[in-house]
Amino acid sequence: MSQLVDRTVTALRREHDMLAGLVRSLDDDQLAVGSGAAEWTVAQVLSHLGSGAEIGRAPIARAVGETVAGEDNQTIWARWDASAPRAQAEGFLEYNGRWLETVEALTPEQRSSLTVDLGFLPEPVPLLTALAMRLNEVANHSWDVRVAFDPHAGVDADSAAVLVDLLAGPLGFMLNFLAKPAELTDPVSVAIPGGGLVIDDAVTVVDHLESPSATFNGPAEGFVRLTSGRLKAPFDKGVTIDGSVTLDDLRRVFPGF
Repeated sequence: MSQLVDRTVTALRREHDMLAGLVRSLDDDQLAVGSGAAEWTVAQVLSHLGSGAEIGRAPIARAVGETVAGEDNQTIWARWDASAPRAQAEGFLEYNGRWLETVEALTPEQRSSLTVDLGFLPEPVPLLTALAMRLNEVANHSWDVRVAFDPHAGVDADSAAVLVDLLAGPLGFMLNFLAKPAELTDPVSVAIPGGGLVIDDAVTVVDHLESPSATFNGPAEGFVRLTSGRLKAPFDKGVTIDGSVTLDDLRRVFPGF
């Protein structure tokens, strides 16, 4: 478990450094272009990530004893939404950097034992769950930004590999919110890079399948984008499905966020 925490933190640092390098190079016109997220500009995606970092840092900081006098979420979102695109981009760099510094400063014992009250779940969760949720958000929205300037962009390969492991473990509960298994009339099991996808009354990612009824032919990053509704034309080239289900079937199961 501690190894997966460390891998997740490493992936989050890599995502930040990669996206920060791009953001610092963008001019105001580029911040205003449409992103991979429907109806959001590049700056609005960065605003979403930045406000999420500001909100998400507070419960982790409190869990280690830091006094955090934060605003309520609605006030934070309103402040970010009212900011100019350049301020949204610079705010992302600042607040996501702070979030990372807080997490990277945690001791090995804290990384393995800390629980975090995120405020919107029934009870506090292990640190790994909070980190997993953040990586899923950052990896997909980083793609939203990068694909605006590179139509061949993919989710970072290392992040995708970590996310498959997380979806088979502490992030698996998120599939109950992301997926609509009732879109399929019959159960299916799909071999994916690094594991398998089982769809019946629920949707589950497992680390192994003995006899899959279908095979996802494509990289792990494509599967990650599938689960977030981002594996759509023209960004689905090279991905095919063999067997009892089609790619369009799976797209209906994962409408996206």
